Amino acid sequence: MLTEERRKMILDILEKEGAVSVQELAMRLDTSAATVRRDLTQLDSMGKLVKVHGGATSVSLQYVTHDMSMEEKYVLHTEEKRAIAEYAAPLIRPNDFVYIDAGTTTEMLVDVIEEKQAIYMTNSMVHARKLSQKGCRVYLPGGEVKQLTEAIIGGEAADFIRSYHFTIGFWGTNGVTVESGFTTPEPHEALIKKISMENTARRYVLMDRSKFNVVAPVTFAKYTDAEIITDMIPDVRFGKQKNIVEVMK
Repeated sequence: MLTEERRKMILDILEKEGAVSVQELAMRLDTSAATVRRDLTQLDSMGKLVKVHGGATSVSLQYVTHDMSMEEKYVLHTEEKRAIAEYAAPLIRPNDFVYIDAGTTTEMLVDVIEEKQAIYMTNSMVHARKLSQKGCRVYLPGGEVKQLTEAIIGGEAADFIRSYHFTIGFWGTNGVTVESGFTTPEPHEALIKKISMENTARRYVLMDRSKFNVVAPVTFAKYTDAEIITDMIPDVRFGKQKNIVEVMK
């Protein structure tokens, strides 16, 4: 196979799949891993893909390394977040023990919750106040307050949450890809998300379409660990996945 033909095939695979490993390319192109690595290096230098450890990703992927403030998030995708929240709220049943992650989409969920016979835990001071005002029974862990997102994080909060087991939970995310899973910029907040999700039976990530094909520094769950509730799938590659519900088709 000619070099140009092989490199075009690499780009075609990335266009369809978003990310691929060196080993997978070597097998599919019937060539050596060393040859694939040289191709990836050259294509990366040309700006046609992003070379990462063990493989490559499409240039269509976005990377975020920091969180926005709550004020910045409040004005983004509000209609979509509301539709997601209204779909998610009826999933809560009487006598559920519900975990709700910090974030603006999950705050929309709190705003539309009507089930008062469930018990709630959240690491968001805002969510806890709103749930309490609704007359809900709510638990709030102790720990450090992250000023940017008003989330409670840190080892103390993690230890508190680790001792509980939830029937259903809802999380936000900064980004998702099939390969990297659900990601967020801050390690301490990622730990809270990870522990709470591991201790939950029915898991839902609430996210608008802008979070697809976005990668943040820390993975807190694998792609298959939760069902996604979103407004609309913007990428046909995700349309093949079975753990996504679209609420604004």
